Amino acid sequence: MHIRFNKSIYFSVITLVLGVFAMSCQTVKPYQRSYLNDSAMKMGLTKGAGIESYAQMIREGASGAGGKNGGGCGCN
Repeated sequence: MHIRFNKSIYFSVITLVLGVFAMSCQTVKPYQRSYLNDSAMKMGLTKGAGIESYAQMIREGASGAGGKNGGGCGCN
């Protein structure tokens, strides 16, 4: 059994779905951006990716080793 959709119904459904997706988009205010980098906001990292991320934080001299004390280039 083949079901045929009316073009107006198809267009209405597509418009409704796109409208719902458009309403879910939200801009992030500057004072909220600091929370996006929290460890609780990260997706589950595998052990290898976690070690690689840690090594990347240590190598980045300007970042100060990911917010931990020490690290960085040591220059003033």
